[in-house]
Amino acid sequence: MSKQANGKLVYRFGDGKADGEAGMRNLLGGKGANLAEMANLGLPVPPGFTITTEVCTGYYKNGRTYPQSLSADVDAALAEVGRIVGSSFGDAENPLLVSVRSGARASMPGMMDTVLNLGLNDATVEGLAKRAKDRRFAYDSYRRFIHMYSDVVLGIEHHQFEDILGEYKDEKALGLDTALTAEDWLKVIARYKACVEKATGKPFPLDVKEQLWGAIGAVFQSWMSARAKTYRRLHNIPEDWGTAVTVQAMVFGNLGDTSATGVAFTRNPSTGAHELYGEFLVHAQGEDVVAGIRTPQSITEAARIESGSKTPSLEKLMPETFAELTQTFARLEKHYRDMQDMEFTIQSGKLWMLQTRSGKRTAKAALKIAVDLSKEGLISKEEAVKRIDPGSLDQLLHPTLDPHAKREIIGQGLPASPGAASGEIVFDSDEAEKPEDIHGMHAAEGILTTRGGMTSHAAVVARGMGKPCVSGAGNIRVDYRQATLSAMGSVLKKGDIVTIDGSTGQVMKGAVPTIKPELSGDFAIIMEWADAARRMKVRANAETPLDARTAREFGAEGIGLCRTEHMFFEADRIVAMREMILASSEKGRRAALAKILPMQRNDFIELFEIMAGLPVTIRLLDPPLHEFLPHGEAEIAEVAMALAVSPESLRARVAELHEFNPMLGHRGVRLAVSYPEIAEMQARAIFEAAAEVGRKTGTPPIPEVMIPLVATKSEFDIVRERIVAIADEVQQETQAKLDYLVGTMIELPRAALRAGDIAQTAEFFSFGTNDLTQTTFGISRDDSARFLGEYTAKGVIKTDPFVSLDIEGVGELVEIAASRGKATRPQIKLGICGEHGGDPASIRFCERVGLDYVSCSPFRVPIARLAAAQAALSDDG
Repeated sequence: MSKQANGKLVYRFGDGKADGEAGMRNLLGGKGANLAEMANLGLPVPPGFTITTEVCTGYYKNGRTYPQSLSADVDAALAEVGRIVGSSFGDAENPLLVSVRSGARASMPGMMDTVLNLGLNDATVEGLAKRAKDRRFAYDSYRRFIHMYSDVVLGIEHHQFEDILGEYKDEKALGLDTALTAEDWLKVIARYKACVEKATGKPFPLDVKEQLWGAIGAVFQSWMSARAKTYRRLHNIPEDWGTAVTVQAMVFGNLGDTSATGVAFTRNPSTGAHELYGEFLVHAQGEDVVAGIRTPQSITEAARIESGSKTPSLEKLMPETFAELTQTFARLEKHYRDMQDMEFTIQSGKLWMLQTRSGKRTAKAALKIAVDLSKEGLISKEEAVKRIDPGSLDQLLHPTLDPHAKREIIGQGLPASPGAASGEIVFDSDEAEKPEDIHGMHAAEGILTTRGGMTSHAAVVARGMGKPCVSGAGNIRVDYRQATLSAMGSVLKKGDIVTIDGSTGQVMKGAVPTIKPELSGDFAIIMEWADAARRMKVRANAETPLDARTAREFGAEGIGLCRTEHMFFEADRIVAMREMILASSEKGRRAALAKILPMQRNDFIELFEIMAGLPVTIRLLDPPLHEFLPHGEAEIAEVAMALAVSPESLRARVAELHEFNPMLGHRGVRLAVSYPEIAEMQARAIFEAAAEVGRKTGTPPIPEVMIPLVATKSEFDIVRERIVAIADEVQQETQAKLDYLVGTMIELPRAALRAGDIAQTAEFFSFGTNDLTQTTFGISRDDSARFLGEYTAKGVIKTDPFVSLDIEGVGELVEIAASRGKATRPQIKLGICGEHGGDPASIRFCERVGLDYVSCSPFRVPIARLAAAQAALSDDG
């Protein structure tokens, strides 16, 4: 039962105690829970109270109305705050002023900004002036309040107030805000009020209760702002979490030279170094530090010296307060067992803590902080592993742009594959639609497309190769005839240099320097701890020696998918492949395949040697044959001449093999049933390579031969029989003992449902979730970008099913197939080899259903290793 169900809507904190604590962030939001915790720790926290997230949820459920008792609860809490600080809300002689802040359980941009100095009006401002013995300070606070409240609560653009102030300073020839007197601020305030009345048709609210409830309502309404909704959608934050509202007594950092305000981290958020990192301003309020109007000062003397600043550090300026601050920071970090991001105010020499939370950090800093905290005994190795966001490792696995380098941005697309690269522009419209494009992509430094989404074929292939890719850069115009690229007034031609950043989607003119990734130190330590914690193996999808070596460097424990068709597109093989397709008899096809056999054998020898005894799953030829043939007229003529056939006969064969829906056409196991000689040649190449490597190294590899696109046991058995026969032949010919497995890729719903039958003869299942998602949803991955964005925006689906596995539908098919397969063959080996094999959420699901391994692109292997460890360590793993 929630606290609200017990009737508690408002939680108080301050004076060394609190109703709430850190574990109540779901009810109090992160801000409210941490303020309560700091109060319970006896730290100097200005008193206040938090209205719960459940009030927000109820506000929307009940037609934007509040519970009946809320008003009385808020009044009582305000009175208690006043009692602690010795003032009263709305009292003209001794006014209590408050700040109002939003605070969801997850830190969320797009929510309402803070309102400071609430409770000021024409009467209370005089009381503040008398109490502070400083009229200028009081009226400066009042004008700040009107500006902030009008912007945040009343929705008046803040630049209107900036313009009024700028005009006034110009009229009076005043430079800095500090040059304005109380009388100046009075005149500016009059202009501010006139601006508000003109914009809203009503005077600025002077009733302090109206001000307070206006601010509370604005917080709740900001939960449903367009920005907040977008952020929630992108980060999978449920709408029904709601936000809390925290109301807190004001403390002032702008009460003269013994007052200040600042922001600090207990460790460096960029590097993770164990050093106090932060900034402060003397005689300022909180927003001044982040507004960029004045240059903040360094907190520590070491940071001041390093920056070359001449303005004194807090350590030098207020040594006693600095000492108290460092003790408080150390205590908070030890208490929360994590690097803290804190806001503080010093009022007339007294320290006040306004906020603490786990600090945001770069991936590099996250690794260092996790390792250091573990070595310092604050957290265990397992907790250190759980602290790292697996997806953030992408920042570390690819070259990144030098953050200090100048960049001239000419376009913006979708960040489809991380990393950065510079290179010459190459246009090739004839080749763009051809499967050989895959080799253009291998040769390229990076890939830029003007159409397509983040799950398009180009994006998927780029990620698999570890190449940076920016897709859907719609503002860039490509003219293939003229071989030009136009964007933002620049026209670039073939050979000109561009730089792409696949992590941000930016396209830049010219070469921008990059920084190479470093995979040692803290990264290696976290990976070692992750490997000790995980159950599932992690393999890589790889078919080239470069991919295989990269995968091993990143810690892959085998190859989970070797796509053999990629090997056929090499220049010396494509000719023989086309000969085979054009042959009119089996004899002719076998003659052409005999030319490819030694090349395939050498491919497999190299892969087996690199993987050194680790499992290698080799998928037999999958795509339809027409993908290997030319399409444009010029290309047909060129290929016909090379093959010594007439263009007419080649054109006729292309037309004969044309399919209306190739993805569901004559491919995979269907090809092997129609042309068993193709599967036989591939099987012979695999087994001869295994025998050769076993003889050379003394460690024979264990190839796993995978038959793709199986729907029935009978078609699997037809092809399996031929593979086993070839294995027997090779064993006789070489006198080598071969260990191997024959299994299938589960990528059709029927195969998942009939997995129990198929497992009678299949020794392993590898779930091809890219195609299984396509066939389950009836959606083409390459066309889905046109509408899936709209589907997620409208809440039809939560996430793109090609990015993260659809656990309810596709996941259920995987679960059914795994369960039925194990029932038939308890020791069946189960893995996943689609794009989802590198997605942390999908990996959690794989752990839950008991798969033996995941396989992903080489550059995602460390991400998968970490995610698999976290899945094994989680309660629901």
